[in-house]
Formats: sequence, C-alpha cells, structure tokens
Amino acid sequence: MQQVDAWRVEYDVRAALRRLGHEVQLVGIGDSVSPLREAVHGTHPDIVFNLLEEFGGIVAYDHHMVGVLELLRQPYTGCNPRGMMISRDKVLTKQLLAYHRIPTPDFTVYPRGRRVLVPRRQRYPAFVKSATDDASLGIAQASVVDDAAHLKERIEFIHTQVASDALVEDYIPGREIYMGVLGNERLTVLPPRELDFGALPEGQAAIATRKVKWDRKYQTRHGIRQVDAEGLPAGLVERLNVVSKRIFRALHLSGYARMDFRVRADGAVFVLEANCNPNLAAIEDFACSAARAGIGYDPLINRILSLGLSYRAAWAL
Repeated sequence: MQQVDAWRVEYDVRAALRRLGHEVQLVGIGDSVSPLREAVHGTHPDIVFNLLEEFGGIVAYDHHMVGVLELLRQPYTGCNPRGMMISRDKVLTKQLLAYHRIPTPDFTVYPRGRRVLVPRRQRYPAFVKSATDDASLGIAQASVVDDAAHLKERIEFIHTQVASDALVEDYIPGREIYMGVLGNERLTVLPPRELDFGALPEGQAAIATRKVKWDRKYQTRHGIRQVDAEGLPAGLVERLNVVSKRIFRALHLSGYARMDFRVRADGAVFVLEANCNPNLAAIEDFACSAARAGIGYDPLINRILSLGLSYRAAWAL
C-alpha cells in the first residue's frame, strides 16, 4: 500500500490527462536540472504539469525548479515561485498573516545551531514542528508538550533529526478544517473538508502526525478519516471562504492551494498553514472537496491546466 501511495498522484494525474486527450510525457527530476531543460527544449510542451515536492531531497528547493520553468518561458501548472517560497517558509507565512491581521497561533522560532533557552512566559500546551518541512515530517504525539523540559527536548529533536529551525506555537484544540482554493486573480473556494481523528487512544492529542496522515493501518485501527465538514456553526463557512481568499492573496499564491485551519469550540478560527500545490490524488481532500462542489476529477485537472495556461508570468506580460 505504501508503494501505491508513493506514486498515486502521478498515476491519477497522468490517467486523467490521457482521458482528456492530452499527450503526456513523464519526466523524473532527481538532483539535476538537465532532464527538465532537455524535455522542454526537446518536445516544446504546451504546458508542464508540476508535481514536484522537492529537489535533490530538499523540500525548500522545489520553487527553484519552477523558477527554471519561468526562465525557460514555459507555462506550468500550480503555484508561482514567489508564492511557493513564501508558503513553504512557515515563519514568513505567519509573519505575513499577522501583518494582514489574519489569526494564527502565537509562535516563537528556535534557530538551529543556537542554544535553546525557553522563556518563563512560554504558554502550555505548546506545539513543536519544523519551520520549513511539510507532510508532517517530525510531527508526533511528542510534538505537543506541557512543560519547559519536554519543550526543549522536542526543539532539539527538530534541530538534530529534522535538521531545520523549530517553530513553537500555542497548541489550539478543536476541529481541523481544510479549505481548497482554485484560481489566479478570480478565486473559487471549495467546500470545507475535515480531518476526523476518530478514536485516538486516551491522552493523545488530536494532531495530524505522520502516522495520522500516512499510515493506512493506523488510520483504520483508530477510525481516522478525511470527511466533508458538517455541522459547522452558522456563518463559519462564509468566514472561512473570506479568510482563505485573503490568505491566498497575501501569500501571492496562484493555481491551487489548501488552507489548514483549527476551529475552537467557541468558534474562533486560527490558520495553521497554507499549502500550495496540495496532494492531487483522486482520493485526497482537494479532489474530494472539488467533487462536492460539482467538479469531477477530470474537469478539476483540466481546470488546473487552464489556470496554468492563463497565469500571467512576468515573461508573458
């Protein structure tokens, strides 16, 4: 199952493109720009469907490859390099959101390579994660801490095992809601989805750990599911729609993205992250949300193609 999951997005997107009548050439990118440059110069594609999540094993470098496409004046799908760079940097994202008065959990950054000094004013419980990596890398039940000793231990884990700066946030209990957004200038917000944590063992925090997100056996054992978000308070969906558009524009995103929120029991909303180019597998949140809005999988892929072709890159102005 893990092997299937590893290539599910590529399989689903390629199959959809072929059903839509497009000629498709797959290009694998490891740690060299050459395959991409040679494919563009050799075949002159109408558009490149970007499914990169890293370059050379480094997540933060994926926007550089999209920058190469910009330099080659090659249309592509998904987010532009600036939006990718900003949204991948969780600290910069939170600083921009704070500037735009978009609520996000209070945070502190602990840079790698510096001595960890936990201030006395630190609030608990706190949530510790990588400042740059995604896909829940480094997130486990131990990421939620209740005292200074465990906080320091987890920060040092992120520094040494994940090899990145550590981001420490106020832990926000509540429902985890995902909002998909499609567009460039004109934006469409898709219906809300929710990560249902099922029946986690007593004492465990409801957070999207690596196991919760990717371990199929763990999900089945504890009833963890991605579902349509139902029973939200009156007016909340409309508020999430507005905030999602504000985030999309504040971070200079384009194409498609997914906003992750926590909604507390009192109705307060906090932005956790903004994910450009989210998972496009047919069984994942973005496609399921689009389906709920009446956009089937093939039309969704076709719409993402159209957004890529209509994106006004600097070279096309």
